[in-house]
Amino acid sequence: MTRYSIIRIVLPALALAIANPLQAQVPTQRIEARSVGLTHPAEATLEAVRQATLAAQVPGRIVELKVDAGDRVAKGQVLLRIDAAEASQAVAGAEAGIAQAQANQINAKAAYERTKSLVERKFVSQSALDQAKASFDAAEAQLRAARAGRGQAATVQGYTTIVAPLAGLVAARHVEQGEMAQPGRQLVTVYDPAAMRAVVDVPQQRLAGLASGQIKARVELPDTGRWLEAAGVTVLPAADPRTHTVRVRVDLPANAEGLVPGTFARVYFATGEAPRIAVPAGAILRRGELTGVYVADGKGGFALRQIRAGEPLADGSVEVLAGLVGGEEVALDPVQAGIAARAAR
Repeated sequence: MTRYSIIRIVLPALALAIANPLQAQVPTQRIEARSVGLTHPAEATLEAVRQATLAAQVPGRIVELKVDAGDRVAKGQVLLRIDAAEASQAVAGAEAGIAQAQANQINAKAAYERTKSLVERKFVSQSALDQAKASFDAAEAQLRAARAGRGQAATVQGYTTIVAPLAGLVAARHVEQGEMAQPGRQLVTVYDPAAMRAVVDVPQQRLAGLASGQIKARVELPDTGRWLEAAGVTVLPAADPRTHTVRVRVDLPANAEGLVPGTFARVYFATGEAPRIAVPAGAILRRGELTGVYVADGKGGFALRQIRAGEPLADGSVEVLAGLVGGEEVALDPVQAGIAARAAR
């Protein structure tokens, strides 16, 4: 054998020896058709089960702000104060009205008693007694009206102090100190982060397939990659006449951390089971419009195979609609598989 022939034999063997270690480092998984849970995905929005937006009930300038967005508050804690000068003057006026009504009631009662005594001694007529009784009744009615006015003024004065109706977090503060508060103007929004839910509108035809038995669902948070099991599903007994959808509330586990009202989410409603081919989400390579996986070629190498991916499944894998068959080996790390494929070439 010539020296040139020996070199031709040794070089391919050396190249294969260099490529094999890279290929051996790539983990793979055999893909088989298996029974998976079918789901109906729907876009949803997170909201707090207990949330309150506090509004002003009396006009006045905001003189004190004690909280800001993100602060944790306790139930009954003072959030802000509105200028109570006008309300305080109304209370003082009501107190004066009570004093005047009490004085009139005392005088009317005394006059009624005197007139009653004179009638018994035949000094005055019965009509005088009737007139004194009417004056006494009117004085008592004025006293009751004055006391009711004081209660009303005190209630209005209480509206100048805004307190938290529940324990939780301040989601938003809609005013600044020094601004004017008007009845109906939003001041502060407070919610309880311990109880959250996803709200989704489901088409009526889809709801018919979900209504059999107890509805099960999972919630995906795409921004963080988290999956949460639904603690309960409630279908509201009314449909939107314009969109013909029904609102569904999906309760999330209690005390789930990191959930904020208004966050985008996806709800996957369980609709049954069927055999499907699926691959782990991390095995899919996405490059622009190309979606593919690296498939073992049976010779120690990998080949890029384009696939048509379906919806994510409940276990975190992705359904493959076309491009793979059962029994093939798929690389779990497409980056390392690509390096190994280039090294083999």
